[in-house]
Amino acid sequence: MKALTNICRILVGALFIFSGFIKANDTLGFSYKLVEYFEVFHMDFMVPAALPLAIFICIFEIILGFTLLMGARTKLTLWLLLLMIIFFTFLTFYSAYFDVVKECGCFGDFLHLTPWQSFTKDLVLLILIIILFIGRDYIQPVFSPRVENALLIIILAATTAFPLYTYNYLPVIDFRAYAIGKNIPEQTKGVPDEVKFYYRLKDKRTGEIKEVDKWPENWDQIYDYVDNRTEVTKKGIDPKIKDFTITALEGGDYTQDIIENPNYNFLLVAYDLEKANKDVFGKINDFAALCKSDSVTFVMLTASTPDVIAKFKQETKTDFTYYTTDGTVLKTMIRSNPGLMMLKGGTVIDMWHYHSFPSYSDVKEKYFKK
Repeated sequence: MKALTNICRILVGALFIFSGFIKANDTLGFSYKLVEYFEVFHMDFMVPAALPLAIFICIFEIILGFTLLMGARTKLTLWLLLLMIIFFTFLTFYSAYFDVVKECGCFGDFLHLTPWQSFTKDLVLLILIIILFIGRDYIQPVFSPRVENALLIIILAATTAFPLYTYNYLPVIDFRAYAIGKNIPEQTKGVPDEVKFYYRLKDKRTGEIKEVDKWPENWDQIYDYVDNRTEVTKKGIDPKIKDFTITALEGGDYTQDIIENPNYNFLLVAYDLEKANKDVFGKINDFAALCKSDSVTFVMLTASTPDVIAKFKQETKTDFTYYTTDGTVLKTMIRSNPGLMMLKGGTVIDMWHYHSFPSYSDVKEKYFKK
């Protein structure tokens, strides 16, 4: 029992640390997933708390993982783990059974799990934690109380600083399809399913119906066609980027014109202009003006309505072209509102949060003179 308990302890502790770290790496993205859950359960009043709650859950998971591995506060740790996993098991079961949330967000964009896979994962964790309860007497502290307390303070400080940093300066490790180095046009292409066609034919003489995968020679003289079916012989691969279109305010699709531009070009992404940080637009306007003087394309992508766009342009005194794109796509492209993306030939060269908005001269020096 001791060996089993220690194995479960390592597995559960490591998984909680890993899960918390992955979510903390993309705090804003995790908060979007929490909003999705709040909307499913008609808890709109919780939406404003999504971001602080996302940060808290990340910290909480990592701390619990470490306390379990360290054998610290064993009774409290086990009870918190049990209550947490019971809650998430119910949540993932509800999502899977009623098909309301397509992905749980347990591992961010690093690993996408179907609702039933998420439920199965939580069910396995529940069993492992129950085993830990049974063998809790075998869980002994690894460090002395003084060292343990010092380590917990360090871990708490680090796990608090990390999600705050990634929220303010973009994910440290980017698993999204729009990450630096990824080519957007390539990410919109998938691999179709390989299928085989079958035909049901009725013998004109005997009335017997048979199914064939090739048309018999002179089949129409022997058989009457009944119907057909297709069978997937090899599952294809879905494109990583779906529903990505760039539309002008007056209409017209400009997706290919912009993302396949062979030259350096800039996309300023702001999924919701009413929530966008306006303080940075002094820098943005200067950047856009210098782009214009160098004949470098600089455009804005937003999901806001034309009325909101018109008001925003007046307030920020912007002088560049606005296009509309789906809001969910924009929130996925960059975890900043607004955020700047630099492309060349559809490949993402670099990106910046509004807290670290670059100067045009620095970008020009780094990239254009190569």
